[in-house]
Amino acid sequence: MAEEKELLRGGQFLVKETNCEDVFTPEDFSEEQNMMKEAVTEFNDREIIPHKPRFEAKDYALTEEVMRKAGELGFLGVAVPEAYGGLGMGFVSTVLTCDYISSGTGSFSTAFGAHTGIGTMPITLYGTEAQKQKYVPKLASGEWFGSYCLTEPGAGSDANSGKTTAVLSEDGKSYKINGQKMWISNAGFCTVMIVFARLEDDKNITGFIVENDAANGITMGEEEHKLGIRASSTRQVFFNDTVVPIENMLAGRGEGFKIAMNALNVGRIKLAAACLDSQRRIVTHGVKYAMERKQFKTPIADFGAIKMKLAEMATNAYAGESATYRAAKNIEDRIALREAAGNTHQEAELKGVEEYAIECSILKVAVSEDVQNCADEGIQIFGGMGFSEETPMESAWRDARIARIYEGTNEINRMLSVGMLVKKAMKGHVDLLGPATAVANELMGIPSFETPDYSELFSEEKAIIGRLKKVFLMVAGAAVQKFGPKMEEHQQLLIAASDILIEIYMAESTILRTEKNAKRTSEKEQAVQIAMSKLYLYNAVSIIENKGKESVISFAEGDEQRMMLMGLKRFTKYTNFPDIVDLRNEIAEKVKEEGKYCF
Repeated sequence: MAEEKELLRGGQFLVKETNCEDVFTPEDFSEEQNMMKEAVTEFNDREIIPHKPRFEAKDYALTEEVMRKAGELGFLGVAVPEAYGGLGMGFVSTVLTCDYISSGTGSFSTAFGAHTGIGTMPITLYGTEAQKQKYVPKLASGEWFGSYCLTEPGAGSDANSGKTTAVLSEDGKSYKINGQKMWISNAGFCTVMIVFARLEDDKNITGFIVENDAANGITMGEEEHKLGIRASSTRQVFFNDTVVPIENMLAGRGEGFKIAMNALNVGRIKLAAACLDSQRRIVTHGVKYAMERKQFKTPIADFGAIKMKLAEMATNAYAGESATYRAAKNIEDRIALREAAGNTHQEAELKGVEEYAIECSILKVAVSEDVQNCADEGIQIFGGMGFSEETPMESAWRDARIARIYEGTNEINRMLSVGMLVKKAMKGHVDLLGPATAVANELMGIPSFETPDYSELFSEEKAIIGRLKKVFLMVAGAAVQKFGPKMEEHQQLLIAASDILIEIYMAESTILRTEKNAKRTSEKEQAVQIAMSKLYLYNAVSIIENKGKESVISFAEGDEQRMMLMGLKRFTKYTNFPDIVDLRNEIAEKVKEEGKYCF
């Protein structure tokens, strides 16, 4: 059981040092979790991957059939408490299931994520006891399927601006819902919908549980023809005087926006997880092809240009795993703390996830972009064959594209991560002001010219991470000071600050995972993971230098600009540069030797 003092609050990674012993890594999976991983992987290999052509041919019935099988095996109820027919497993197990079940095809991954996350979870977390007893067991078993009706033609990123209405009947026993929803995943086969509508001229929308019944004024548009996730049912849904009993309101009047936002927080970390095994498999496909394909009488895997790709793809996959499971365990521990303090499971889970909303947004952005880059490089390794539907790369690339859009676009999530951090600072949950002031004072002082002793593993890398945090505090602190509450209007600066924040979290998570495992085994056994951690950090430093400079020269001038640019140079400095080509070669050779992603 985690103790309160050890558990960092959301966003505190930026201002507090984390010991490697305090992070959870995939190497820490329990026996039960490893068994779950094996069961889910076996299901994916048996029920999903062999039928890839049918999914690509828009076989919606197959998606529904495989979802039912997943329900029969308990995979749809991993996060559902046992009282409502689920397995009641912890948050890490929920994330792990989502990770390993999602890589066969984006079509199933989307159906699974929409059902278990935004389709079931709002009832589990916000429903009354009667609502939970009625709906959750059937959703957990796969007898019923769920969908989530939030987006409208005029309400996308601005989710609270929906025009769908709910009007109370004269006898006060029901509501009539009228409106149009679009991009609704699972619409074609769902039994239950979480629908958001506005009562009168309320500021915030309200959530309702609506049963899908064509006789009750519910009609569907045709299936959308999409770039990827082709066998994921996506339709418009129209409500015409749809009658919903008053007891089907979810939480209270005007609580819908809060439900939507919290459901998205969980959706974001699960979406990151859903992109992980896809990267592992793309790396594996890439290296196998590169070893078989010969040009100039040489396997292309032996060429430096291909090694570079394999190394970067594997490194980003490893970083994504490291950060996702770190955050998942933080959430699980926070839930446990709240339950121990007397919160109900509902309250504990809600608050536990909400606490790490910043990390959930960071992961959503980082991992969805990494999986797209991974698939893109996968196509490139295959060359012309990669562009053909005969190879797995082109569908992987198409399916990856949606990940940067749903659960809040990456642009929205970037701005949210920094915005939420600033709000947390204002509430006193994360002390940004003290450290930011200290950094501002440090800029005025004389730098130390001593060469530190960096003989211990990762001592220099961890010192660099500490200084990268100062870059964020310097840039964000100065911007907040300059623009105050109007900071929200400066979206390009928020996005640049967010990129700095993202790279810090991802790089630190990667290094802490490797350090923990090197202490457990040996530096020799973790040699390639050490190489990946150093390579990831080097890339992160380059991004942070670039984004820091872009920010400083855009909002500061004169002496202030010169001083901050000098600070940026100081904070991103290496004493001993790593040999990047050497690191990439070492990683690529290991992947070639194993013939797969092997970390």
